[in-house]
Amino acid sequence: MADDRRIRVLLVDDHQVVRRGLRTFLEIQDDIEVVGEASDGDEGVAGAEELRPDVVLMDIKMPGTDGIEALRRLRELANPARVLIVTSFTEQRTVVPALRAGAAGYVYKDIDPEALAGAIRSVHAGHVLLQPEVAGALLAQDEPGTGHGRGSSLTDREREVVTLIADGRSNREIARALVLSEKTVKTHVSNILMKLDLADRTQAALWAVRHGITG
Repeated sequence: MADDRRIRVLLVDDHQVVRRGLRTFLEIQDDIEVVGEASDGDEGVAGAEELRPDVVLMDIKMPGTDGIEALRRLRELANPARVLIVTSFTEQRTVVPALRAGAAGYVYKDIDPEALAGAIRSVHAGHVLLQPEVAGALLAQDEPGTGHGRGSSLTDREREVVTLIADGRSNREIARALVLSEKTVKTHVSNILMKLDLADRTQAALWAVRHGITG
């Protein structure tokens, strides 16, 4: 596979042995390339800005700048990298802030290696990736600004789009399914987020599940 089609990955974890293990496995994948490593959030943000990876594998609990703060900073910088949280922490008080800060997915460090490679491919393709218990933690939240009661403002087409977002479809896949251009799909997604007062696709997907708008 040509290098320009490989998924460029940055590893951010304070444990060298974890980074080494991840690198060893990922480097045998034909379509994934590890372009760098970082041991804390500060290094992770700097590395993401310098190396411009497609996907960042980010731990949460790190000395100094943790993963959640690093996520917020990457979002403020409008860095295009998709961030996949890879952590051993399962508490709701950790899961929810990470996803609200902009993570594209959240998996645990005991994930099967092949499943991790699949998760990287999935978030790179534009999917939202949540393990069942993680989705449950977010669904248990009912904070202001989660779009409650605003579903009636969606058009029929927007409801179709949000249904496909909840199914984990990328913009390209939604465009194909609904016979639309990707630009039109992006416009629909932006309108959905605005109408429901949501921050990102993850919240839109969970809003759809919470309100029974699924395929």
